[in-house]
Amino acid sequence: MVTRIALVQQEADKDRRVNTERGLAAVREAAGRGARLVAFPELAFTPFFPQRPACGPPPLELAEEVPGPTTEAFSGLAKELGVVIVLNLYERVGDCAFDSSPVIDADGRLLGVTRMLHIAEMPAFHEQGYYAPGDLGMPVYATAAGRLGVAICYDRHYPEVMRALALRGAELVVVPQAGAVDEWPEGLFEAEMRVAAFQNGYFTALANRVGREELLEFAGGSFVCDPQGRVIARAPAGEGYILYADCDLAAVANSPARRLFLRDRRPELVPALLCLDDERWDISDRTR
Repeated sequence: MVTRIALVQQEADKDRRVNTERGLAAVREAAGRGARLVAFPELAFTPFFPQRPACGPPPLELAEEVPGPTTEAFSGLAKELGVVIVLNLYERVGDCAFDSSPVIDADGRLLGVTRMLHIAEMPAFHEQGYYAPGDLGMPVYATAAGRLGVAICYDRHYPEVMRALALRGAELVVVPQAGAVDEWPEGLFEAEMRVAAFQNGYFTALANRVGREELLEFAGGSFVCDPQGRVIARAPAGEGYILYADCDLAAVANSPARRLFLRDRRPELVPALLCLDDERWDISDRTR
């Protein structure tokens, strides 16, 4: 099954309503060009809050519930247009908040929410003051556009996350990102996603935001990789853009990972591989 996907590379200013309307218009444009799945970057409809450390508890007044106003708006449009939509927003659940990606099927149903598991803390990415670690695991959703997983931004750095999505049968992994200009060595993000696609036998689709904000300039350059590890579509850097890619999901079953790597893996060796000199490796001991 060939699935056309669209990654909406957009900036976000302080007006949530304007950002949301921009996103809704992008879904309409993408659907009109044949997209069956539309995905957005990290915190696509608000400023990137964690540029500054949170003062005190997480600022829950900036977050929203799921279901809530954003998911309701996009659910209605998904049903109208018959497209799958992957969002990303700052989600409030009681006294906690998460970096979350609601997944909406083509009939408008909210299939579930993926919450970022690993929380970064570094200059201009003070996320540990905003987000609690995700508590929903790494679900894979059976959608009208194929079996879909989500790895939110920082989670993509963890091979066990990307492998878990493969073992759950993902055909496509969407990566909502807020990646800044000169954040890491040039080409590293792309190499990382190419390797993940190749090692796990699925398509990877990284949707990055753009725009200059208080401390960061977001880079854009969204891209899609196939299960052979090849980049099949790439958006320009630094500008709003809708990137399209035609993904032949039949390529998943024929990929080296699905024919060979997953077949021949030996998970029973993992405990032994984590040992050093017949002692279990203690990850808290940084001197060894």
